[in-house]
Amino acid sequence: MSPDITQHGVKPQFATLRSLPAVDRYTPLGPHLAIAPTVSVVIPAMNEAENLPHVFATLPPWVHEVVLVDGNSADDTVAVARRLRPGLRVVRQRGRGKGNALAEGFAACTGEIIVMIDADGSTDGREIIRFVGALVSGADFAKGSRCLPGGGSDDLTISRRLGNSMLRMVVNLVYGTRYTDLCYGYNAFWAHHLPVLDLDCDGFEVETLMNIRAARAGLRVHEVPSHERCRIHGASNLRTVRDGLRVLRTIAREWRREPRSAPSATTTPVADKGAA
Repeated sequence: MSPDITQHGVKPQFATLRSLPAVDRYTPLGPHLAIAPTVSVVIPAMNEAENLPHVFATLPPWVHEVVLVDGNSADDTVAVARRLRPGLRVVRQRGRGKGNALAEGFAACTGEIIVMIDADGSTDGREIIRFVGALVSGADFAKGSRCLPGGGSDDLTISRRLGNSMLRMVVNLVYGTRYTDLCYGYNAFWAHHLPVLDLDCDGFEVETLMNIRAARAGLRVHEVPSHERCRIHGASNLRTVRDGLRVLRTIAREWRREPRSAPSATTTPVADKGAA
């Protein structure tokens, strides 16, 4: 890759590149792509023992670590997860709700990239490469979208689709974003942006909170097409009206909150991001 060239008088000057990571630090993702950053996958779960075999079967072998946040399951969720994934990290959730579970899981991660997926089988781990690819190509926050070409949903009811569209339009209007999807739980980001996201909510409004705070902090957000599948076993804890109102209150609350600033943006070459 050629270094950036800056004009200084009449002589071209070459910008200094940071040294590339050692070859043995690269993790192959496929025949044409390898990355240096380590990837942590966070899976919040409560009573998902029947679904975890399907979820774990889709996880790429190159993932650095899987962090399962157990919400005090009454079934064999933890035992099943440990059997499926030797070396699994288990976090016993101290609070309640998806937002709290993700915050506790993120705090336990050691990877440089954090990916969040669901434990019910609705998100496909094979798509993680799309999110990681967006991040190593320059994005700060990779946001899943069911509404982009290549994405979709088998699980969006008419009421959920309408509610998601209305809330998305409000966020785009109020915060100047151009999101195509809002309330979706498949996202990834660089771990050093955790202080900017500063999760302090308990429920399903957590995805909206992250999207708003990423935008207000000036992070480079890249939407990634993703296909949502139906829950495989069990019943969802999502309640359309109740959780829609929580999302609406979150949108209003964030408008009054002072945003945190992200570290100064730099034009970092892809090689320095750890892709080869």
